[in-house]
Amino acid sequence: MATETGHSSRATAGAAHPEVSRWFLTAAERGNDRTTLDRRHGDGTAWSTGNVVEPLVHGAVYFAELLLAVQAMGSGDLLLITVWRGDRDQLLAGPGTEVGAVLAAAARRGVDVRALVWRSHSDRFQFSAAGNRQLCEQIEAAGGQALLDMRVRRLGSHHQKLVVLRHPGHPERDVAFIGGIDVCHGRRDDRRHEGDPQSQQMATAYGGRPPWHDVQLAVRGPAVGDAETVFRERRDDPAALSRNPVHVLTARLRGERQRGTSLPAQLPDPPARGPHAVQLLRTYPARRPGYPFAPSGEMSIARGYRKALGQARSFVYVEDQYLWSANVARAFAEALRREPSLHLVVLIPRAPEQAGRVAAPPSLRGREPAMRVLLAAGGDRVSIYCLENEAGTPIYVHAKICVIDDIWSCVGSDNANRRSWTHDSELSCAVLDTVPGGGAVASAARELRLELVREHLGRPADDDGRDLADPGRTFRALARSAAELDAWYAGGRRGPRPPGQLRRYTQEPLSRWTRLWATPLYRVLYDPDGRSLRMRRSRTF
Repeated sequence: MATETGHSSRATAGAAHPEVSRWFLTAAERGNDRTTLDRRHGDGTAWSTGNVVEPLVHGAVYFAELLLAVQAMGSGDLLLITVWRGDRDQLLAGPGTEVGAVLAAAARRGVDVRALVWRSHSDRFQFSAAGNRQLCEQIEAAGGQALLDMRVRRLGSHHQKLVVLRHPGHPERDVAFIGGIDVCHGRRDDRRHEGDPQSQQMATAYGGRPPWHDVQLAVRGPAVGDAETVFRERRDDPAALSRNPVHVLTARLRGERQRGTSLPAQLPDPPARGPHAVQLLRTYPARRPGYPFAPSGEMSIARGYRKALGQARSFVYVEDQYLWSANVARAFAEALRREPSLHLVVLIPRAPEQAGRVAAPPSLRGREPAMRVLLAAGGDRVSIYCLENEAGTPIYVHAKICVIDDIWSCVGSDNANRRSWTHDSELSCAVLDTVPGGGAVASAARELRLELVREHLGRPADDDGRDLADPGRTFRALARSAAELDAWYAGGRRGPRPPGQLRRYTQEPLSRWTRLWATPLYRVLYDPDGRSLRMRRSRTF
């Protein structure tokens, strides 16, 4: 691996900000002493300070910023991207901004473009093998380097969504984009939630142009170096890109790249520029052979959530694609039982992504025990909602967000399920606001929560949100809005539709027969466990 140099401002990060270590994992708590992600800091801290983190709510907002940043790159700059699903014809903005063309144009300008793209399972099962391969081919044809990466656990995936832009001699322009949004069809939606014109096939409940809710972060400052390290560790793994003999044969027949040339030496981290402490959290499963940078796996996302939830006192706000697995729900339930005044709000999709008598029930089967665990622990202090647009079409909640007490926030690729916490590769970005003297204050997390809540309540984006500043009042405001919209439907939709997107989530019980056949599918295919046998037995991460 290329030499990495941390920024000198980190030298006293742990001593200067003791409050951060109450919320963030220490290097020992990460549980992976083989990664360079923490060692590179020099003083043993497992995070960076001095960053500016901006939430980019909605795919259209993220794509527009990504487009401008890539188009501004020139010869000698470095562009790193990881992809779970990629469609080369996906527009980032208007005509001529297809993602494949934008990346290819950057490579032809002399930008060093490097991509790690999940090889994907077969398209017959609603995956993206052909699209991912075509994106790689376009990048390669323009002079970039793209690897189809299947170094995963059986039936697993590389689910990380990361873009890193580095500019030698101009570190002030460096940025990393981290979150849940891939460069593919269906993601370019905005606050109106009318869906991406380049739609993705989904359950009929979501219509012909499924509305999509998602979030990405733009990170600037020393944490860009950490994001680059995440890419480099995966990319420099010497293992074959796939152990599947069919993949190996087809790769040879197609002339696919199996190794990339060495990356340039990693630049010093960008200078400090803001108040945000950032910790990158990851999932890598236990597998044989193990990853050289995580030989026993890494489950710092699960550990990071559990530690932060241990600090929760008043309000936890979650947006998640799945909310599966009692194992994951227990982490939230423990906080609810410990703190009698703690409230929990969860936003999830109204219906599974794929409908049908076989596709949908395993998803619902996974959700049943998770909801039961949460409601048993918190009762009426727990509210679970789904979203719809003004036309009444459900909005697919793909965001992976958690905000705790308006202090700790986390946005990433991981869902609140066992697959994301143990089995697939994932990347999340936890953020704290820091102040001189080592304190952590409500700012970035609070502003993220307010931006999301204002939208879901149907308020203008510039609403000052004063009545939402108190978490308890926020909990009641959300409940009131959902109740009004539900009552409007129950009353035959007479009169004006109440503002907002919130509907109370309900789920019909599955029959005994459905549970019988759906349970093994859920456990093996939908929400597998990537932990070692010892960790499974002890119910630890």
